[in-house]
Amino acid sequence: MKNHARGIFTYLLLAMLSTACSPSDPIEFQKPTGEKYRPNYHFTPETGWMNDPNGMVYLNGTYHLFYQHFPDSTVWGPMHWGHATSTDLVNWEQKPIALYPDSLGYIFSGSAVFDSENSSGLGTKENPPLVAIYTYHDPEGERTGSQTFQTQGIAFSMDQGETWEKYAGNPVLPNPGIRDFRDPKVRKIKNEAGVDQWIMTLAVRDRIHFYQSQDLKSWELLSEFGENLGAHGGVWECPDLIPLETPSGSQKWVLLVSINPGGPQMGSATQYFIGDFSEGEFIPDDTMIRWLDYGPDNYAGVTWSNIPESDGRSLFLGWMSNWLYAQVTPTESWRSAMTIPRELELFEVSGTLLLKSSPAAEVKKLRIQEYSIADQSALPGESFEFLSDITSESFSFSLFNDSGERLLISMENGLVTIDRQNAGNTRFHPDFAAAHAAPMSWKAKNLRLFADAHSVELFINDGELVMTSLVFPDAPFNQIEIQKGLSGSKIYSLQKSMPD
Repeated sequence: MKNHARGIFTYLLLAMLSTACSPSDPIEFQKPTGEKYRPNYHFTPETGWMNDPNGMVYLNGTYHLFYQHFPDSTVWGPMHWGHATSTDLVNWEQKPIALYPDSLGYIFSGSAVFDSENSSGLGTKENPPLVAIYTYHDPEGERTGSQTFQTQGIAFSMDQGETWEKYAGNPVLPNPGIRDFRDPKVRKIKNEAGVDQWIMTLAVRDRIHFYQSQDLKSWELLSEFGENLGAHGGVWECPDLIPLETPSGSQKWVLLVSINPGGPQMGSATQYFIGDFSEGEFIPDDTMIRWLDYGPDNYAGVTWSNIPESDGRSLFLGWMSNWLYAQVTPTESWRSAMTIPRELELFEVSGTLLLKSSPAAEVKKLRIQEYSIADQSALPGESFEFLSDITSESFSFSLFNDSGERLLISMENGLVTIDRQNAGNTRFHPDFAAAHAAPMSWKAKNLRLFADAHSVELFINDGELVMTSLVFPDAPFNQIEIQKGLSGSKIYSLQKSMPD
C-alpha cells in the first residue's frame, strides 16, 4: 500500500514515416495535457496523492474504481477512498470522495461487492446494496505501540456507488493481536455443498488468512497460507483470489500477493501462486516464485468484481509506481497513475502453468491513427502504442530525444531489459536509474509497448512476459530507433475520447 512516476514524450517534430494514409496527410498530434508528465490515457487523480486501486466493482454498465487517496498533499497521508467511474475502462470520470477517515481510523485498502441477494440485510431484495469491505488503520493505536490498530470495516451504497454509509457495527472483523492485518479482498464462492459463501482473502504479516461469512458482517477464520512459501522480503499486502481456466479446460485458482519490499527489481512488486482452493484452503501446485510483472512499477493490483458471466474475463488494474521512490517522483499537483487495464489468463510453458497479463481489449478504443515505421522515425506524440514482430533471439530498440536522453529496450541471452539509466531525470532517488531485466526461457514472437507521458508498459507475446516502468525525460522523447531483431513494426497514436 504505497509509491512513483515520470515519462516519455510530448509534441513532435518532423513529418513522418510511411503511414496507413497517404504521406501527404497531416499528422494529428494529441491534445497536450498542459502539465509535465501528466498522462494522456492512464488514470490519475486530478490533484493529490494516490496509491492502491480499491473496491473495483462493475455494476449496470459502469466500472467503479476506488483508490487510496490523500487529497491534501502529493505525499502519503490520512487515507480516503477516491472514486472514478468508466463505461469502457479507458475514459474515466472523477467522482466525489467515497469514504473519509473517521474515529476508527484511516480508510486503507479493500474491495467492494454487489450483494445481489441482500445477504447483508443492508439493502432490500428489490434494491440490493453495493458493499465495500476495507481496513481501518488507527494512527493513534499505531503511535502508541498497539498490535491491534488495523481492523476490517464495511460501508454500503444504495445508489449504485454514488454515496456511501458506514455500517454502525464496525469493525466487523476485530484484530486478534497482529500488527499487519489488512487489505480484504472479498469474493462470492460456492462451497462443496453448492452453497454461496463470501470468502475474504486478507494479508496478515507475511501470509494470507482466509475467512468465510454468510452476511458480510460476521467472519470465521478458515485457514492460512504462505508461511515459508513464496517471496518474503517484506510485508504481504493487497491479495486477490481468482478462478481461472487452464488451457486444457480445468479450473485453477490464482492467488495474487503484493510484497513490499522484496520485489525482483528492488522495492515493491506482485507475486502470484497457482493451485486449488478447496474447503476453505489454498493448496499451491508447487513452490515456484512467480511475478505478475517484472518491471519495477506495477504494484497492489487486483481484479474487478461482479464482471458478468457473459463477459467472463478477469480484469486487472495496478498502481503504476514503487514504494521505493513513489513519494518523490517529479510531478507537481498530483502523484501516481494506474496501469492500463489488463486481462488475466493462464498459459503453459513446458508443462508449467504461468499467468498471462494482456492489455484489455478496450484499449484499442484509444487508437487514433496507424503509422508504419522505418528503422528510425519520428513519434506521433507522447502517447502511442508500438507493435512489432520479433524475428530473432535478440532485439533492441530505443526511444530518444534531442537532448540525448534514451530509453533502451532489448532482449539478449534470454533476458528482456528496460534500461532507463540515461532516459531522463533520475535525481529524485538514488535507485531510480537502473536497467531492469526479466528472464524469458521460451520463444519471444511479438511485442506491444504502450507509452504515455511518464511510463512504458511492455508486453511480450501479448502478455506472457510484462514489464512496467516509469520514465521522466527532461524533454519529450520524439523519435524511435530500431537497432535489430524486429520487423513489421507499426505505431498507433493514442488518445482518450474528449468530452463533448
